[in-house]
Amino acid sequence: MDSFSDQRRKRNHLSPPLFLSFSILLSLFLFLNHFHYSFHSSTSHSLLLSTPLRLHHGILFPHHVLLTLSNPHHTLPPPNHLQCLFYTPLNHLHVEPVLSTDRFDQLSSIVRCPLPATSSNFSAVDLRRRGDPGGGTLAALDNQTVLSWNNLAYVAELDGDTAVVFVKGLNLRPHRISDPTRFQCHFGLTGSQNAAFSITTKAVTVAQEVVRCSLPHSIKNYHDKAEEISQITVTVSHVTGHVRHPVREVMPSVARVHGYTARNNGGARKNKHELCACTMVWNQARALREWVMYHSWLGVERWFVYDNNSDADDGIDGVVKDLDAKGYNVSRVTWPWIKTQEAGFSHCALKAKEHCNWVAFFDVDEFFHFPNELGDRKNALRSVVSNLSSSNSVAEIRTECRSFGPSGLRSHPKRGVSLGYTCRVRSSERHKSIVRPEMIDASLLNVVHHFELREGYGHRNIGEGSMVVNHYKYQVWESFKAKFHRRAATYVVDWHQDLCKASKDRVPGLGTQAVEPADWRFRFCEVWDTGLRDFLLSNFVDPVTGLMPWETSNERED
Repeated sequence: MDSFSDQRRKRNHLSPPLFLSFSILLSLFLFLNHFHYSFHSSTSHSLLLSTPLRLHHGILFPHHVLLTLSNPHHTLPPPNHLQCLFYTPLNHLHVEPVLSTDRFDQLSSIVRCPLPATSSNFSAVDLRRRGDPGGGTLAALDNQTVLSWNNLAYVAELDGDTAVVFVKGLNLRPHRISDPTRFQCHFGLTGSQNAAFSITTKAVTVAQEVVRCSLPHSIKNYHDKAEEISQITVTVSHVTGHVRHPVREVMPSVARVHGYTARNNGGARKNKHELCACTMVWNQARALREWVMYHSWLGVERWFVYDNNSDADDGIDGVVKDLDAKGYNVSRVTWPWIKTQEAGFSHCALKAKEHCNWVAFFDVDEFFHFPNELGDRKNALRSVVSNLSSSNSVAEIRTECRSFGPSGLRSHPKRGVSLGYTCRVRSSERHKSIVRPEMIDASLLNVVHHFELREGYGHRNIGEGSMVVNHYKYQVWESFKAKFHRRAATYVVDWHQDLCKASKDRVPGLGTQAVEPADWRFRFCEVWDTGLRDFLLSNFVDPVTGLMPWETSNERED
């Protein structure tokens, strides 16, 4: 039997024919795929009448199944028009309502299905229209195997001459850069089960859930064909087992190659935005208007809002579209991957690099504030980063946070958190950062809000006397209890788990159950701080209506 090194030498020796075969097969596949879609679009004039959607994958999460579908020429029906079908090994059928549907990218959509309440043992999942029990399914699953979220390559982006693959289940040490020599990437056609038509490349960097590999030459040749490139799936393998008897484990994958733009083929976007913002949200639609409008006044020019499975009735899509229509340049990124905040921010840094000189990573309950004698002024935040854009050593700006409590309130403040919460703890805590994405280390390693920087670059601290973040962290219980649902960060234990009770992420005295303490509304109140509130009331109130820019007359009347 060949040793691992012998197998690797043979694989390397066969690389040129594989490159040629892959290119030929890709060209044939793309021709047939184009013919299929052209034929379909010319023979079908209504949604899903003649040809079913292609349901590529089912992914099992703790409380739901995510279905990925290809539908480049169609829009999915709304969730209340669809049903999820779960089949047991004995072919018993369980029908569940669809939780939500969403557009994932230009070529595909996703559907979220709740797990059957009566059975956790199912072997297949399909979709059908509600009220059509005798009809056929809307989507035929390519492979009835439902993949586990715990072990999966889930997203891939191209960056220059490399592919960046996001992988769950590598179980690498957090906050560390790992040895890339143990990892490889494998590129093949979407849906192909033939390993002979795949290309293997070496990993360049590896950290946490992000693997960067060199890009095969045959894929580089398709740099100007975004739709064709998206037919390529990539996965990651890594060496496990004893050093004398290594085993290479290949991860299951739903990751299609995306992202070939100007930054990949040598071009550079001119007139980048000076300052952008990136955040990840879950059911935070009502917080977005205040957060975006205020920080836009401070100079943020572009927004990347990563929507992490917001409920269908949250209304975030409508809020984002309304803000974008008003000129706020807000993009909503569908990010259905749970407990991946670090990976999501790495993805955002990669995405924003093409558009932005600086990117602020902060949450929708965090507001930058300038408490010194100059006060908050228009474009103040943009001015801070602009003054450092020419620096040859500073790639990150850090500022401290002040955590505010419920401030005696019993219900969510109607005029917004920046006006409603005015009492905070005395001491400052964790920093928030604004970074230059071009200067982030190739590993994209981050600890939620701080990135590993390229060699030779460091950070600049700005004292809280000049700039600070008001973190409206401990809100009224109605809002705060949602944090018990799930923590977004990968390496933070969910609060309902009886683990890591001393973690700084936890709230002292709350335990593992979402039970409101009797004195909750008076907690975390050591200093009354109305600085930002007073400034907003003096400068933002409409003199005719008395409303803040983010308020509506209906909200004031409620």
